[in-house]
Amino acid sequence: MPGWELFDEDEKRSVGEVMETGVMMRYGFEGARKGRWKAREMEEAVCAKTGAKHALLLADGTAALTVTLAALGIGAGDEVIAPPFTFVATFESIMAVGATPILAEIDDTLCLSPESVREAITPRTKVVMPVHMCGASARLDELKVICKERNILLVEDACQAFGASYHGRALGTLGDAGCYSFDFNKMITCGEGGAIVTDSREVYKRAEMFHDHGHDHSNSDRGAEGHPFPGYNYRISELHAAVGVAQIAKLERFVSIQRENKNAFKDRFASIPDIQFRVLPDPDGDCATFLSFFMPSEDLARKATRALKERGTEGVFHWYDNNWHYVRNWAHFKDRAFINSVSSDILKGMPDYSKRKFTSDELISRCVSITIKLGWSRNKADELAERAAAAVKSIL
Repeated sequence: MPGWELFDEDEKRSVGEVMETGVMMRYGFEGARKGRWKAREMEEAVCAKTGAKHALLLADGTAALTVTLAALGIGAGDEVIAPPFTFVATFESIMAVGATPILAEIDDTLCLSPESVREAITPRTKVVMPVHMCGASARLDELKVICKERNILLVEDACQAFGASYHGRALGTLGDAGCYSFDFNKMITCGEGGAIVTDSREVYKRAEMFHDHGHDHSNSDRGAEGHPFPGYNYRISELHAAVGVAQIAKLERFVSIQRENKNAFKDRFASIPDIQFRVLPDPDGDCATFLSFFMPSEDLARKATRALKERGTEGVFHWYDNNWHYVRNWAHFKDRAFINSVSSDILKGMPDYSKRKFTSDELISRCVSITIKLGWSRNKADELAERAAAAVKSIL
């Protein structure tokens, strides 16, 4: 991770095909583009890789989340349950459609706790949005049961988990819709990009219209198309899609490399006393972008993080102190004056998160994650794993 570590002639060739025509727009210009439709090509590849009936490519993962909620009819007065450990785009997308984010707790999977989700449901709850953090799944069986019992939509934020699966099915395809990110730091990248997958033709068509100013895509002449409802510009460009077309063809290779390199770390960390690995509901489906483990205490987690960095381990995260991924440091989320300036409806029934204490704090404060790189050779992975394990052992 990420896919740009293994760029080669395939990406250059695919981008060059777009440059030859000069058509950067994903719609129209049929004569000039010479039959090259990179966004369509990647959408077909996403469907082939995931088994989803429909895929829509967008500008980024945040756009995918926002457009999905809009296509499902989520808006002001609705509540969406999400975890306190995720990238900020999750709650930003909820607020972008005027809905209210309600944060439940995580468990030792680092994903939504089903028990906490049950406690968070109110008559206004319309969506449960599990985030498959760090490349592995939430407890989807339990979450699906809850959603079915309460007639609530399940939207998977799989932005960090393209290539991962749950008991043989691609993450993102087990709910009503799923979202991926293909940004510069993901398993496969478009530079910037994202996708929605769904088996619902209606959801797909609404998303396709909403992400392109409401165009119904009924005519080769864009000026003659209808606009059933307003939308915005969340389109991906053909240049970005061209990078993705080359990258997605390498997905199985990337996942295989990740898993091999992660095993090099996990094998050496398994002998370290007093640490516990993150629980994986489906270990075989992990796309292995991170090795995550829990130290005995918050203090030791910070010491382990420092020791790892001092001994040359790259991409080490103590999420509790991270400004982007855990609620503790989401200043703009907890600033109610700011939220009120966006939409007063968002505040209806929303807890005051500037004062709320999470039981997740104790868990995430002890968590350390190490990024697994695609560019490592096996010898390099072994060398780095030995050094990293020694760093953690040195502070215990």
